[in-house]
Amino acid sequence: MPNDPVSIVLLLVLLVVSLGVHEAAHAWVALKCGDTTARDLGRITLNPIPHIDPFMTILLPLMLFWFNAGFLFGGAKPVPVAFHRLRNPWRDMSLVAIAGPLSNFLLAILFMLIYKLAVIFGGYDQYIPGSRDYQVLTAVMWWSVFFNLTLTAFNLIPIPPLDGSRIMAWLMPESARRTYVQIERYGLLVIMGLIYFGAFKHILGPMVFSMLYFVDFLVSGNGAW
Repeated sequence: MPNDPVSIVLLLVLLVVSLGVHEAAHAWVALKCGDTTARDLGRITLNPIPHIDPFMTILLPLMLFWFNAGFLFGGAKPVPVAFHRLRNPWRDMSLVAIAGPLSNFLLAILFMLIYKLAVIFGGYDQYIPGSRDYQVLTAVMWWSVFFNLTLTAFNLIPIPPLDGSRIMAWLMPESARRTYVQIERYGLLVIMGLIYFGAFKHILGPMVFSMLYFVDFLVSGNGAW
């Protein structure tokens, strides 16, 4: 991880922007599927401020960091979607859900492209923080790729209320669907518990690095970052 103030601030800014793009993608697809709720609330915007949740985006991560919880967790303000205003509710809800992780995957491709260009044209040699070979741009872009792929993988996990659960609900038989959705009331506690006990690293690790290899292959054609 970068350890200089400039890189840390830039990385945090891009992370908040990435969360905003994620939520704006949800809102835009919801509009295309017939629900104007998010649009009416001004959530179809790349401005990250409307997507910031005071607790989830700011206070919770700061509290976990301050009390040395051993893990960090947070998120943006969820985009409201009126289920019954969607033209095909279960299918459209899954499309709204997948739009968020997909936007982060596309951002990862963009940041990887910038990273590669910085390596080629920026005189970049190797990543050694504090040495003369260290460059802010390459470090920030590299970790922005990693964080966006982590957001992609994390949100695709089928635990309500994560985006993957909306996709899973659509694919389920109707007899099991409503029981599955009811898990959402306990979902946040389940997610935080899995993070605290380290269970997610065994799920997210292989997913993130597989996507990292694929993104690098898409950008450079060799899959060797």
